[in-house]
Amino acid sequence: MANAPHTDAQDPGPPPAIARRRVATATIVGSALEWYDFYLYASMAALVFGKIFFPQTDDAAGTMAAFATFAAGFLARPLGGIMFGHLADRIGRRNVLIITFVLMGISTGLIGMLPTYDTAGIAAPAALVILRIFQGLGAGAEYSSAAVVAYEHADENRRGRQGAWPALGLNLGLLLSSLTVTVLTSLDEKTLLTWGWRVPFLASFALAGVGLWVRSRVPESSDFHNSKKKQEQDAAPQVPFVTLLRKQRRGLLVVLAISLGYNALSYIFKTFSLAYLSDFKDVSPSVGAFGIALASATAIVTVPFFGWASDRFGSRKVLAGGGIASALFAFPFFVLLDTQNSTMIWLCLIIATGVLAPAMFAPQGAFLSRQFPPDVRVSGVGTGREIGAALSGGLAPLAALAIVGASATHATWGVSLILIAGAVVVAIGAAFDQGARPAAPPAVRQDSDTDRTPGQTPDRDDARVHQAR
Repeated sequence: MANAPHTDAQDPGPPPAIARRRVATATIVGSALEWYDFYLYASMAALVFGKIFFPQTDDAAGTMAAFATFAAGFLARPLGGIMFGHLADRIGRRNVLIITFVLMGISTGLIGMLPTYDTAGIAAPAALVILRIFQGLGAGAEYSSAAVVAYEHADENRRGRQGAWPALGLNLGLLLSSLTVTVLTSLDEKTLLTWGWRVPFLASFALAGVGLWVRSRVPESSDFHNSKKKQEQDAAPQVPFVTLLRKQRRGLLVVLAISLGYNALSYIFKTFSLAYLSDFKDVSPSVGAFGIALASATAIVTVPFFGWASDRFGSRKVLAGGGIASALFAFPFFVLLDTQNSTMIWLCLIIATGVLAPAMFAPQGAFLSRQFPPDVRVSGVGTGREIGAALSGGLAPLAALAIVGASATHATWGVSLILIAGAVVVAIGAAFDQGARPAAPPAVRQDSDTDRTPGQTPDRDDARVHQAR
């Protein structure tokens, strides 16, 4: 049965079917709007910010500086994951989903109001970095909270599909931001750099209101309420982050490994590629932006498919398979980009961001959530995932740019090796899945709690595959 929302005399809550629809809306629509904000910044960092906030440098150096501000947001994400993950495990997932959405929406809107370097000097890029850090704090808890909410409201045989809802929302947000950037890059450069880039950032103020209403209707799961009741019965209340470090280190390392590998792959595929095409191959920015839009539209189909595959074959196998396929595509990725042919570039981005990235991302909702018991679940997913994202997602595009820029011929084989390394780390993380360990029989479990993760449940989707055989 599904983990239905908590019910009691004071708060009966909505029926399970209505609760699941509200969770679907909040995780898909809410994640789409929040990641629209996040990816909009990534695209503008690649195409615009270097010219208006760092004009004293050449184009390549300005893009590097803009990507450094992008990395600043990633470095703030672990703090957001730790801080808001702790709050989500203490005061509820819904409250944190609301807080992080408002934080992201306001920060993004304020970016659209910033003066440029020509107007305010060094204060302009300094303010950009500060707002980017606030974006990072909000993004640091977005995925973990949304994924856990979707996972905890799911039937056991649908955790892969529902766990993929935040990934679907993320790709909707990426599609929306990519279409926005495609329109903006079709403007003449003067219009884009003077006022055109500001419009989508300012629109975030209105989008924040929509997300606030959607997420205020999300019910809490029975997993969270049961965990709170258990803590209230204990003599000493738990501090989720401390409990995580003391008792859940293996699960934390698994999540960290998956995040390190996946984010390196994902952000080279969809962020570095834009800068590489425009700065080193003289390809129009609109070509890359439209390719990412096509890839995002493809992902809207492939994410639910890989969510279904996770329920059918096991999220661990789907995740590892996506990593292996990404390693095989590391060198063909640049062969296709280097053709400078629009059709080949679009095909390349569709394969990388529309198929391979979703194959690794869609299973993560269920895979990462099951690494931890409910009392530290959001803390565990948020902490491990965001530390990994900060280390690889923010720094991998910078490293890739540095490698290509340092080469007299702009060689990309070093970047391909980064892609292969990331793919190998994903496969290794999947192999050490803590949720796949079977639970002890009831008669033995009382004496063997130290042999398994406290509060852990076996990997249900993988177990069903073995039973079917």
